Amino acid sequence: MLDGNDFEERSAALLEDYGLAIVARQYRCKAGEIDLIAYDEHRLLFVEVRARRHRSHGGAAASVNRAKQCRITRCAAYFLNRHPQWCHLPCRFDVITWEPDHSTRGFEARWIQAAFIT
Repeated sequence: MLDGNDFEERSAALLEDYGLAIVARQYRCKAGEIDLIAYDEHRLLFVEVRARRHRSHGGAAASVNRAKQCRITRCAAYFLNRHPQWCHLPCRFDVITWEPDHSTRGFEARWIQAAFIT
């Protein structure tokens, strides 16, 4: 049975496949947690990973509500304050969702780039 860490690992691998480097996994601070922080030469990405076993209730993407977005944003600001070497890059907030793929009985990833704006 897959758990949250498995989906975060799969998400990190997906980002790396697209040429991004992982800066941090499960970055925690007093404001909350960011699942993955990645970068390429153009931007710094703060990535929330969400998985659902069923597509009901709007699916995994719908679970990243406004309150969750605010926590991620505060955590990103904390990260940038603690790591000023990344401040020169534009930032983007992405979501990677994992939901059942009924044709293979596995899970299908959906990478939502610029999922929300701060």
